[in-house]
Amino acid sequence: MSLLTLLPFIVLIGAMFLMTRSAKKKQQQAIEMRNQMQPGSGVRTIGGMYATVKEVNEDTVLLDAGPGVELLFAKNAIGAVLSDDEYNRIVHGIEHDLKSDLVPDDASSLTETDDSTDAAASDDTPVDLGKKDQADEAADAAEAKTADAAEAKTDDAAEAKTDEKAKKSEGDSEVK
Repeated sequence: MSLLTLLPFIVLIGAMFLMTRSAKKKQQQAIEMRNQMQPGSGVRTIGGMYATVKEVNEDTVLLDAGPGVELLFAKNAIGAVLSDDEYNRIVHGIEHDLKSDLVPDDASSLTETDDSTDAAASDDTPVDLGKKDQADEAADAAEAKTADAAEAKTDDAAEAKTDEKAKKSEGDSEVK
């Protein structure tokens, strides 16, 4: 056999070796992470639930998920052991490094200008978006009158048709 025919098999065996090696490495890291658990540590289960470790046994972990809620999990069901800062940030919403000066609570800082005279001048000028010119008001009133008149005509025509149908039906019932 030549080396060329054996080369694909060698590459395949090498790839399998590397894949199993990386899988074993990940599994070993997960075991070490689960062994780092101690009472008081914050954890995330593989189901996505966050809790605090209350007690660690050989194969199980007792978790405190809230006031009066204790849950027994297998150690394999722990997806991650979290640092205190990360656990408090996720569960309690407490930021360790507050950066409140970078992000404002409201949009007022976005509308402020650097020139205080421009801001004062714009505050004194009233802005009225509801007023219209007299010519616009007259045109709107004329349009409203024509629309009302057209609507009244269609209402009168509809009433006349219903009256005629009622008279015809009354006449038909007397004949029968």
